[in-house]
Amino acid sequence: MDETFDQLMLVEASAYPDPLDQPDERNPSVTIAELIVLAFALAMDAVAVSVAQGLRMHRPRWRDALFLAGAFGLFQAVMPLGGWVLSFWFAGVVSAAAPWIAFVLLAVLGGLMIKESFSDDDDEPADAGAGTGTAGGALAAYAPLTLAVVVPLAVATSIDAAAVGVTFGVLDMTVAAVVQAVVIIGVITFALSLVAVFVGSRVGERLGTWAELVGGVILVLIGLRILLDHLGVLG
Repeated sequence: MDETFDQLMLVEASAYPDPLDQPDERNPSVTIAELIVLAFALAMDAVAVSVAQGLRMHRPRWRDALFLAGAFGLFQAVMPLGGWVLSFWFAGVVSAAAPWIAFVLLAVLGGLMIKESFSDDDDEPADAGAGTGTAGGALAAYAPLTLAVVVPLAVATSIDAAAVGVTFGVLDMTVAAVVQAVVIIGVITFALSLVAVFVGSRVGERLGTWAELVGGVILVLIGLRILLDHLGVLG
């Protein structure tokens, strides 16, 4: 009788194994190296827009450069969190709408920069008559960055990160893994964007009055690339 009871206990134990002895299948392995590669890929739009803003500013103040890079890094970190939360309810909507929103924001802002570049050309004779010269006119036209300019750019360049956040939900990543991912994404975007502003400013010094036109065209092309990639035109 005791022998039969022991056999029954063994069968029951095998049917209900100890959870502590089981591997954690909730979080698929995502290595630090993979997150860094992902962060660089997501930061490319922000880097390109930072270069475009550097072109416009010519000689950016550190305050403006840190403001722009900080906003890009912050939104690039927050957007995946938003996508991760929304993935539990609206994954399909987020993935479908994000490229269109990014395209509209970048196209509008780029169009405004292109328009302003031609307005600057019309005003150039008056600046020259005032004795400012080309470089002086460009510097005089430079205005500090404002929230009205930076926030739409930050949203447009980070909205694809919201779609990445949706994949975090699909992969059923733990909260700790998601936090680690967004911190890495935000820090790398901030650093690359900060460098890109000053790279753009150096190029802008050589382009002169064409700098703002080139920056606006870059924004429009980035938005178009995001939309065409979503539609499958680019492969």
